Amino acid sequence: MATLIIGAVRERAPGERRVALVPEAVTLLRRAGLDVLIETGAGSGAWFTDAEYTDVGATVVPPDELYARADVVLCVGPPDVETAQALRAGQTLIGLLEPLRNPALAEELTGRGVRTVSLDLLPRTLSRAQSMDALTSQASVAGYKAALVAADSYDRFFPMLTTAAGTMRPAQVLVLGAGVAGLQAIATARRLGAVVSAYDVRPASRGEVESLGARFLDIQSPPNGEPGAGQGGYARELTEQEQRAQREALDAHIARSDILITTAQVPGRKPPLLVTATAVEQMKPGSVVVDLAASELGGNVEGTEPDKTTVLDNGVTLIGAGRLPSAMATAASTAYARNLVALLRHLVRDGELVLDTADEITAALMGGASS
Repeated sequence: MATLIIGAVRERAPGERRVALVPEAVTLLRRAGLDVLIETGAGSGAWFTDAEYTDVGATVVPPDELYARADVVLCVGPPDVETAQALRAGQTLIGLLEPLRNPALAEELTGRGVRTVSLDLLPRTLSRAQSMDALTSQASVAGYKAALVAADSYDRFFPMLTTAAGTMRPAQVLVLGAGVAGLQAIATARRLGAVVSAYDVRPASRGEVESLGARFLDIQSPPNGEPGAGQGGYARELTEQEQRAQREALDAHIARSDILITTAQVPGRKPPLLVTATAVEQMKPGSVVVDLAASELGGNVEGTEPDKTTVLDNGVTLIGAGRLPSAMATAASTAYARNLVALLRHLVRDGELVLDTADEITAALMGGASS
């Protein structure tokens, strides 16, 4: 029986520095009896050299050889057109493929006989799948980095400092969205000494926020009385009326904040608009806004653009921070590679890749595929 061959490709999206496999993960896959191919230069953006991969038993090859030999192709984000065309029938592509945002890609690949397994479809409510949860691992990196980006852009101290020159008051940080990214942002801002408040539409998040030493904002529940929690462990998408009422209630808290970090996202959908331009105009000069949800679909803050920093006329710095995991490529790649190793351990049986759609994890990752 031929040995299953796993191949990790070099990411080609602009600004993407992460890699699907790190040398540590190659070691684990080799111990499991799998052969591993790494595209030349795939790990360079995350500071992993080709020599480090060969030292742990991987074979570094050019892209055409990888696509010709690999049974399973691993990536971080959706492949570009050239990469997608290089995939052949019988191969399996695994990554954060964003099929809800780009269904045409999955349909085109499936039509050519390429099976797709998308980690962003994994339900967070399945406890046995937690080790495979790449959205959570990458959100944790993003939340941590968001607090550091905010601190770096803020021209005052985060902690309260008492010096010979007098006492410096601590920064007032407001985090909107208490999912994984939000909680990590809260925890990091608290470690830096800031006074932190937070809000989320899910009432159950209050305990998590307060356990980190932050204050949970008491804002009126959605007008229709329905909870803000949705399916799969995510917040549900609020109606326009609910979003408007939420924004009005938040405006006063936003105006008093030195730092605003927004993290609310709905998988496959446009991020909810939480902060209007009017609200930002009410913030003090020198304040900093970091929008983790900023993307080509929009963001949580009106006026943010992905990967762009703007200083507004009122002195507020607006940061569209949609690629923070890539800004910490080494840590993010290591966490992501561990997610992939856990997934492959689940899918590989007796040396073969088994995509059993009777299994709830596999079925979810394949978008409910029946074959």
